Amino acid sequence: MAERSLRGMKIGANSMETDEGVDFAPRIRAEYHCADGHTFTLPFSVDAEVPPVWECKCGKEALLRDATKPEPKKPVKPPRTHWDMLLERRSIPELEALLEERLALLRSGELRRRSA
Repeated sequence: MAERSLRGMKIGANSMETDEGVDFAPRIRAEYHCADGHTFTLPFSVDAEVPPVWECKCGKEALLRDATKPEPKKPVKPPRTHWDMLLERRSIPELEALLEERLALLRSGELRRRSA
């Protein structure tokens, strides 16, 4: 049984090939500066659009060297919920009256759960 078992190796342990004949994609290094004085560089592809703002390790925004800070995006309108749409059709007093009607019907036994 042991002679028929497959042997493998860990992922990323060793490369089965050499770097010989491999052409790496051209890269640029973008330098970012944080308000707390942190400086770091990130590699990007030459074809990639380099973002003007990147999150620093301290959690603050770091700005690309020689770049201006972009304007903040407009706030996105939150999605309408079922409750929001219900309040567009009925007022709170109307909803309370409907609730009391339905509760009275349930308590009196006129509304029963139907078994399927």
